Amino acid sequence: MFWFDRDDERAVFVDKRSETHELPDKSSSGGSRTIVIAPDIVGDFTDLPFADNEFAMVVFDPPHFARNGSNGWMAKKYGTLEGDWREELRKGFAECFRVLRPEGTLIFKWNEDEVAVTEILRLTPEKPLFGNRYGRHYKSHWIVFQKPRV
Repeated sequence: MFWFDRDDERAVFVDKRSETHELPDKSSSGGSRTIVIAPDIVGDFTDLPFADNEFAMVVFDPPHFARNGSNGWMAKKYGTLEGDWREELRKGFAECFRVLRPEGTLIFKWNEDEVAVTEILRLTPEKPLFGNRYGRHYKSHWIVFQKPRV
C-alpha cells in the first residue's frame, strides 16, 4: 500500500497470499472495488526464502487485525491475525533480522487499533531506534530498527 512504484526493481514483495477479490463498495465508481494481492514471491514471513544477511533494508508490515472477519475488504486486503499470532509475529521479527545485513535497517509498520504497539515490541529482543505515530485516529506506527553489527 505504501510503495510509490510496486514494480520498482529494488523491491521484492513477499506475501503468503496471491489472490484477487471483487467486493461491493458504494464509494467506488461502479459500486465495487477490486483487491489484488500479487506478490513477487509467495512465501510466509515466518520462513523467508532468502539467505542470511541478504538485504540492506526490510519492511515488515504484518496483518494488524484479529477481529476483522475473513470476508470483509479489510481482511481481504491486509490479512488477519490468526491462531497463535504472537508466536507468528515473534518468528516474523526473527526472520526479518536473519535476512537483514549487519547494520541494515528494518522498517516495521503497525496499527494499534486492536493490539498496542508496546505489546508487539515485546515480541522481539531488538530495540527500535526511532519511529513516528501519525494521526490520533489512525493509530499507525512506523518504527525503525538497525541490526547490530556482528
